[in-house]
Amino acid sequence: MPVTEGVLEVKHKDSWTQVCDLGWTPKNTRVVCGMLGFPHERKVNKKFYKTIIKRTAVKVSKPKVNGTASARQPTKAKANAKANTKSKPSVSGKRLSLERQKHHFLVHSVACTGTEVHLAACPLEFSRPNATACPGGMPAVVSCMPGPLFTLHSNAKKKLKISANVRLKGGARVGEGRVEVLKNSQWGTVCDDRWSLQSASVVCRELGFGSAKEALTGARMGQGMGPIHMNEVRCTGLERSLWACPFKNVTKEDCSHTEDAAVLGPGPNRTHSWGLICGESWGSKEVTVACRQLGLGYANQGLKETWYWDSSNVTEMVMSGVKCTGAEMSLSQCQHHKVLNCQKTAAKFAAGVICSESASDLVLNAPVVQETVYIEDRPLHMLYCAAEENCLSKTAASIHNIGRSDFRPKAGRHSWVWHACHGHYHSMDIFTHYDLLTSNGTKVAEGHKASFCLEDSECYEGISKRYECANFGEQGVTVGCWDLYRHDIDCQWIDITDVKPGNYILQIVINPNFEVAESDFTNNAMKCNCKYDGHRIWLHNCHNGDAFSEEAERLFEKYPGQLNNHIS
Repeated sequence: MPVTEGVLEVKHKDSWTQVCDLGWTPKNTRVVCGMLGFPHERKVNKKFYKTIIKRTAVKVSKPKVNGTASARQPTKAKANAKANTKSKPSVSGKRLSLERQKHHFLVHSVACTGTEVHLAACPLEFSRPNATACPGGMPAVVSCMPGPLFTLHSNAKKKLKISANVRLKGGARVGEGRVEVLKNSQWGTVCDDRWSLQSASVVCRELGFGSAKEALTGARMGQGMGPIHMNEVRCTGLERSLWACPFKNVTKEDCSHTEDAAVLGPGPNRTHSWGLICGESWGSKEVTVACRQLGLGYANQGLKETWYWDSSNVTEMVMSGVKCTGAEMSLSQCQHHKVLNCQKTAAKFAAGVICSESASDLVLNAPVVQETVYIEDRPLHMLYCAAEENCLSKTAASIHNIGRSDFRPKAGRHSWVWHACHGHYHSMDIFTHYDLLTSNGTKVAEGHKASFCLEDSECYEGISKRYECANFGEQGVTVGCWDLYRHDIDCQWIDITDVKPGNYILQIVINPNFEVAESDFTNNAMKCNCKYDGHRIWLHNCHNGDAFSEEAERLFEKYPGQLNNHIS
């Protein structure tokens, strides 16, 4: 657990000093806690600390600093604040004289409103020279509520409940990302009109972090898909939820996903001992989590051996069998062996990562799939190429790159495989899975296709195409462009010859083996309700895997329902 309670100190001209508690309010504590990465303030047992001060001695623990910040008075004098405390200090150890403590009071009073994101924004009154510092008072003491990242593995009885109505997507680090809110069981983005640091801080605190460091505009964390739920959000900074802030509903003329709001929030600071991770089974998802935990951006490449890197004095392997979903905030949250189980424990076989400041993010356009599905009978002699490539499906697919860097095949051009049947190169072994599932998830039919041609079919206005497959050209999908596979192209259909009529779920997954790192894997899957009567097929409610709330998604799988569109 981090240090969450103790005497507040501010740094002024390279020295630390205390703040007088005369007139100290919970609003001041709220601002300090937010600066240090904590979402809320707590009451302090002042009697306990008064007893400590009267007895003139405290036990000093190993110094722990959770954060720093600057503050200023009207004369532009500057100070820094930190939590330099131990929860419930004991009356023993190093002695501090009362006379010395009096001279440590530099800040006489603080008057925050509670909406500030930094102590620097609060009015400060500094002690006057030759005047009695903090007469009759004591140092200000703060107590903060730790967020979920601090309490995840603790035995704390009271843990902070995190909102299920807001989330951050597309961020590389803990506490940053595109802001998405839940409305009518569907996730949508927030327009950046009038987006402020106060509104961003409400989001961060709602998710268990402290005050936001920056309010990002212009889809800095990538463009979302689907609805835009809020516009012109105007928070004061005191609200407990973004939905409690005044806002306007969005019209088509108001904004687009190029204006999606995002936040850059604080992450926790922790101290641990160092050890190596076994490189066996180390993949893209694990690299994604490692880069996020380190604050180094997005995953670029995972290494199962690191013998060619300069060695360090860390040689002990302490973790093996790491298996992540990609959504975790740290590797400790991933599944791993309780007891080290690694065949190659030498340091050169330790896992390694290469991180990047940006990453691609592929997402299927659900309406295109829903509007283009149909059934067609074909004789076997017409399926030679499709059978050769082991891909049997029939619908159009529009794959958008909403990330912040181009999606490129993992293998270089020298590794691409030529297929004479279709006259093109394969740049990835498997690019898409197509599955027809029963309502309980049992697979009844499947198909998949290789990324035989990744190119920019169309782009948003103002964005130029960069990739084209013709003449052995470079393959990829540019940011802001999409690759369109028409329904009449091979490998865009599923063989349902032996499938019985009934209600099913159509599931499409792009980049299923996570060969190429992305900023977000949760939106790579798309599902549709599917009704098949033996002659015709209907699709309904096509959506990306992260588009709805968990409750709505469970209902979707339990009750496929009647489908309303009819394309034959």
